[in-house]
Amino acid sequence: APWCGHCKQLAPIWDRLGEKFEGMDNVVIAKMDSTANELDDIQIESFPTLKWFGASEDAVEEYEGGRTLKDLVAFVNEKVGASVTLTVEDEAVDAAAEPEDEGMEEEGDPYEGEDYGEYDEGEEGEEEGHDEL
Repeated sequence: APWCGHCKQLAPIWDRLGEKFEGMDNVVIAKMDSTANELDDIQIESFPTLKWFGASEDAVEEYEGGRTLKDLVAFVNEKVGASVTLTVEDEAVDAAAEPEDEGMEEEGDPYEGEDYGEYDEGEEGEEEGHDEL
């Protein structure tokens, strides 16, 4: 989602991940704005959502690992049997994406506040005031 702070934070890491696996015929690192696109049978409940789409149609897996370049490269390496390694420049991408501690709360909902509407649960678990993705 273009407005999502976590998505913006992940963007340079995701771009670098694509560069790391560029040229490998069996790997495609892609991104999609799910606020503007829908896929049948794919549920998006939070942003960013990372999914692994394997070679078979029913091989869709929710990625629940770390959001560093190191973690993502290790995950893709494991999935495709590759041995892509990180450089010093790659490690700098991870360091640049780390949130600054100043002024950040350790706990709490990062989506609370005046910029976000209240969550109202309607009948039968439907959300009021929100479009379904």
